[in-house]
Amino acid sequence: MSYQNLLLHTDAATGVATLTLNRPAARNSFSAELLREIRAALAEVAGQRAARALLLTGNGASFCAGADLSGQTGGTREQIASAGADSQRDWINPIVTDLQSLPFPTVAAVNGSAAGAGASLALACDVVIAARSAFFLFPFMPRLGIVPDMGATWFLPRLLGSARAMALSLIGDRLPAPQAAEWGLIWRCVEDAALMDEAQALAQRVAKAPAHAALELRRAFAASAARDLPGQLDYEVERQRQLLARAEFEEGVRSFLEKREPTFPPRA
Repeated sequence: MSYQNLLLHTDAATGVATLTLNRPAARNSFSAELLREIRAALAEVAGQRAARALLLTGNGASFCAGADLSGQTGGTREQIASAGADSQRDWINPIVTDLQSLPFPTVAAVNGSAAGAGASLALACDVVIAARSAFFLFPFMPRLGIVPDMGATWFLPRLLGSARAMALSLIGDRLPAPQAAEWGLIWRCVEDAALMDEAQALAQRVAKAPAHAALELRRAFAASAARDLPGQLDYEVERQRQLLARAEFEEGVRSFLEKREPTFPPRA
């Protein structure tokens, strides 16, 4: 499929699918067309047997500036509110669930600004790596009088704790990438010139993981948020009962005993 607002390339040799938001003049902000293309691209990648990891980044000086506010004019307040909520429900939020449902790991390479829903988009990925000059910005409430969205109210307190999540969202200051890494919001901060090389290497590394790794880990960590420790221990027992019987575990044990790197079977 051809796209007008993004680039998609899958390297069959490494298993890495690279999705690049490509509206640099608009700081890769979410137009209606871009939202539709992101969903289509994620569906396309999910169906590619060659894909074992997704690398998500932005073209130009920004990763993603969030919603394109140039379209938020005209009509009554009620009409604007209804259209915005419908877009969030039908197009923006499904991108989060699409990413979380992909049957392989996802890596966000944040170049420049990740603002508003653009920051939320990065946090919806499994691993986030950012350039030293990059920053995260949550201007929803202090600039617009709305709550953080696209999952930000779920991700921020879990990653940062309630005190930092509240202050970051209420004050609306930029969070530089080095501080984001120090606080645990992201995995790593690297020099600007090294970002894409580091991100590609990271994506290639997680692409070698067992095919079921990302889904199992996402579900396990999500389950822990709703259970006490004894309940989570029981959950782990039941998952291990299934996973110990898989070919991936057998290969992992064999490779350990043979002192080599494991080679896991491809996606089904």
